[in-house]
Amino acid sequence: MDKIDLKKTLKLFYKAPKDPVIVEVPKFQFLMIDGQGDPGTAQSYQDAIQTLYPLSYGLKFLLKKSGVVDYGVMPLEGLWWAEDMAAFTVAGKRDEWLRTAMIMQPDFVTKEQVQQTIETVGEKKNPPALEKVRFESYHEGVSVQILHLGPFAEEGPTIERMHQYAFDQGYKRRGKHHEIYLSDFRRTAPEKLRTILRQPLSK
Repeated sequence: MDKIDLKKTLKLFYKAPKDPVIVEVPKFQFLMIDGQGDPGTAQSYQDAIQTLYPLSYGLKFLLKKSGVVDYGVMPLEGLWWAEDMAAFTVAGKRDEWLRTAMIMQPDFVTKEQVQQTIETVGEKKNPPALEKVRFESYHEGVSVQILHLGPFAEEGPTIERMHQYAFDQGYKRRGKHHEIYLSDFRRTAPEKLRTILRQPLSK
């Protein structure tokens, strides 16, 4: 049975350089869970993570056991925004942050397989946010992205550099701020975190 290294085949989108770059992101499909609150303290965010990973590994094992294909589970990702975008720069406003926690699924995964896995994982583990999961496509299109090294709290200058680069290339921002967590932030020291930052653009 073949094993697919999705991070390698999709490295343009899952391995960003330390300097900003413009990319054309295709439509991908994700397991998603929406929520709100400070990501550092909100139990709902932990519940989302504790639900998305068992489902993603459940899908991987379902396809492998069926003899279809084997592949590595993709990293956790997040879309972040707020009704008042000033909440991202004003201290004490993190409870107003809105998010979609998500993990990309290969294009050969079907809705039927997702539903089967939800039922199986629900019976075996019953993760806390199972009823909030949805399986949807997300298409960002033209975007700017960059690799941030270090704590999440120090992303500001990296984000500003990414935005300025896009502006200098004649683009303006649209859509939601996107983060791809290449490191497991539950087990990695903050100074060693590697995070892809991405912002969709329009002319």
